[in-house]
Amino acid sequence: MVIAKARAVDGPDKPFREAEIERRNLDVHDVLIEIKYAGICHSDIHTAHGEWGEVKYPLVPGHEIAGIVTEVGSEVTKYKAGDRVGVGCMVGSCGECKNCRAGEEQYCLEGNVPTYAGVDKYGELTQGGYSTHIVVEEDFVLRIPDNIELDAAAPLLCAGITTFSPLNHWNAGPGKKVAVVGMGGLGHMAVKIAHAMGAEVTVLSRTLNKKEDGLEFGAEAYYATTESETFEKLAGTFDLIINTVSAKIDISAYLSLLTLDGAMVNVGAPAEPLEVNVFSLIGHRRSFAGSLIGGIRETQEMLDFCGEHGIVPSIEVISADYIDEAYERVLGSDVKYRFVIDTSTI
Repeated sequence: MVIAKARAVDGPDKPFREAEIERRNLDVHDVLIEIKYAGICHSDIHTAHGEWGEVKYPLVPGHEIAGIVTEVGSEVTKYKAGDRVGVGCMVGSCGECKNCRAGEEQYCLEGNVPTYAGVDKYGELTQGGYSTHIVVEEDFVLRIPDNIELDAAAPLLCAGITTFSPLNHWNAGPGKKVAVVGMGGLGHMAVKIAHAMGAEVTVLSRTLNKKEDGLEFGAEAYYATTESETFEKLAGTFDLIINTVSAKIDISAYLSLLTLDGAMVNVGAPAEPLEVNVFSLIGHRRSFAGSLIGGIRETQEMLDFCGEHGIVPSIEVISADYIDEAYERVLGSDVKYRFVIDTSTI
């Protein structure tokens, strides 16, 4: 059993503190990873603050994990000590339902095992990547391409796959007009990936404050949604809209920007319900959909795609002592564009 150093939170309004957590002894298919970097995701904040339901504290968040394999179980075949690897939002699934067999473990009919705030097959509460070590079954470990640094790789394990998966599923590519709502941690990755796929990308953000960045990341146009003429000018324009914001917005207004058979896909997860006027859908056979992360196979595809195209998130590496301040800055949209914890500071 490995005793890992960690940063834990004891309640919705509590600050992070130093902690120690036990990682299980290696089973035959397990991999022990020394975590080098852990990204901060908006989901971490929602969960730590108890906004998505009851949470069992103390909680160690973190599902954007990059590190080095230090030990493997006796029957592990995919990894060896020294390998550069990542772990994303899930560390297990039933493996037997039709969705798991199709490589869509994130939609496991029994429920996937989240990297933190879940219960694993041993009946233990899962704890995440704000820690120095983690033990994960080899089938839920990803290989990080050699040309992607570990600190930059960490956010790909959530922000990267969360945006890659719907872009891939809804066939973003040459000839497609894609709008990205929001230019935060998810949004800036959506812009980079959609551009690399060959789509024509437009950013829809509250203000033009990040316009220069958006254009640098690959967007061809950038509009402020606080300006009423934006919705008039862009009506019926887009084949696909990726909504990355975790706040309540006027969904019907954005649906009006879709062309015939266009789709708006929500990947941001606000705590409150979103309202949809059905007439915004039926008039042009539009779709309003949602997307979680990707399966393990697609997540590896995403990592390889990012390695091939030189896509990495824009990050700010921080000390573990700065987590509380980082949370406040994320909530204030004051980060460009993803905080990553250097776990050597834990």
